[in-house]
Parts: sequence; structure tokens; C-alpha cells
Amino acid sequence: MAIEENNLDELTDSETPIVKKKSVLNNKVILFGIPLFVVQLVVVYFITANIILSKMYSSTDSTEEIAAVDSTTILTDSVIKPGVELGRYIYSVEDIIVNPSQTDGKRLLLTTVGFDLGSEEQKTELSSKEVLVKDIIISALSGKTLPQLNDNLYKDTLKIEIKKKVMQYIPGVKLNSIYFSKYIIQ
Repeated sequence: MAIEENNLDELTDSETPIVKKKSVLNNKVILFGIPLFVVQLVVVYFITANIILSKMYSSTDSTEEIAAVDSTTILTDSVIKPGVELGRYIYSVEDIIVNPSQTDGKRLLLTTVGFDLGSEEQKTELSSKEVLVKDIIISALSGKTLPQLNDNLYKDTLKIEIKKKVMQYIPGVKLNSIYFSKYIIQ
């Protein structure tokens, strides 16, 4: 035991220089690193929110057609034109049930669409082509995903798409506006 105590004394007596480490956080990290990190977080957020998510929710055909419509057309569609009496001649397509895209038939959209027309003749023409009008509505709605159909702003885009297709297939009809009187996602 005496030998072991001696060795301990020798070890404690021999002085080894103790190297002090610098602190991990220095002033440069606090002054430059943290603000730079916050700026990077903000940039990543805006890139994700504006570019990537908008591409995820866009459809291939219909959204490209809607995006091709210039802003003046959208503005003139939403502005009430003088001399047009809205709500006088409305043709309604009741209770259309659609399976949205990418839901495997597990979700449903129940909607009623009203078309505001300029005259009684246009209303009778639209009602005589009811099957075509229902097909246009069903094809427009069934091609959309649930996030698109749940988005309130996208409903206006959907109205424009339906209006464009109806006026394309039935050129004698001039639509003032389109209304969703029932819009239920189950």
C-alpha cells in the first residue's frame, strides 16, 4: 500500500498544465449566427408555402387553363355589368354527388349549382341540354382533390372553369354568374 500512496503523491506533485477550453458560444455566434439562422427559416417557410404547396394543389389540365385566363377577364367576370339584372332567370342543377379525385370513393361532394342567365330562352336552352350541363359539372368537380374543394378561394376558380366550359359547349347561352347553393363534403 505504501507504494501506491507514493505513486499518488508523485502524480499530484507533478504539475501538468491545465488547458482551459474557450466557451462554445462566443460573441460572433450570438451576433451573426442566430440572426442568419432566423433569416434562413423565414426564407424556407416562404418557399415552401408559396411555391411547393401551390404546385402540389394544382391540377394538370384545368388549373393550367384557368391560369391562362388573364386578370382582366377574371375582374370583368366578377364585376356586375350595367343593365344586367342578376337573379331573374336562374337554372338550377340539383343534388350532384361526386367522388373527389384521390379519395378512392370514400369521400363525397354534394352540391347544387345555379346558373344565372340573361333570358328565359337561354334558361330553356340550358334545361333542354341538362345531361350535357351535368356532365360538365361532374367532370369539373371529380377532377379536383379534397384540399382544392375545401379551399374557399378555389371555389371561385371552379365557378370560372364551369362557366367557361358551359359557354364553350353551349355557345348560345350567356352566363351572368354561377352560384353554389349547396356545397357539402362528406
